Amino acid sequence: MLIRKETENDFHEVEKLTRKAFWNVYVPGCVEHYLAHILRGHEDFIPELDFVAETDEGKLVGNVMYTKARLVDENGIEKTILTFGPISVHPDYQRRGISKKLLEHSFGKAAELGYEAIVILGNPGNYVGRGFKSCQKYHVCMEDGSYPAVMLVKELADGTFADGRKWVYHGSQAYEFDSAAAEEFDKQFEPLEKEYRSSQEEFYIYSHSFIKK
Repeated sequence: MLIRKETENDFHEVEKLTRKAFWNVYVPGCVEHYLAHILRGHEDFIPELDFVAETDEGKLVGNVMYTKARLVDENGIEKTILTFGPISVHPDYQRRGISKKLLEHSFGKAAELGYEAIVILGNPGNYVGRGFKSCQKYHVCMEDGSYPAVMLVKELADGTFADGRKWVYHGSQAYEFDSAAAEEFDKQFEPLEKEYRSSQEEFYIYSHSFIKK
């Protein structure tokens, strides 16, 4: 398995595998392939942290993309951090450790670039094994002061949050998009049936849960 930077020649193939990876997982259908498409042109996108996983035969089977995000403390001091997503692994290659390899590789590169932390919104079961912890443990909250169960934080530099300051997370506007545009973009791909799966209810429960203050 080769981990390398995404190139322009990979774009459509990455979007195809991202669509297959997310289809019907969180909602009927998905929008993550459209997100991958528009992220590359956003000012917060970080090309140096855009990686694909490729088999020995040259087949693209995974991808992870990063953008910049911000933390702001109670005194208005701002820290530029990272968030990632989508992270995709083709369904035929899942549960083979590919996402782990993509993440560990990208964590190392992110630290080399001088970033101190990553904040994501994701299923804790997928990420606590990669060193992520509840946002509340690092006093990182949303703008309304809440601590979502799905907001997870990883230190890339030891002691980043050691002084106990409270931080407010501000995600990139790159993740705000027109759902109608996503639907239109999807029409260029092969038709797939939208359907309900139990994973969608799990996602709903997690995404509407909060850690008590």
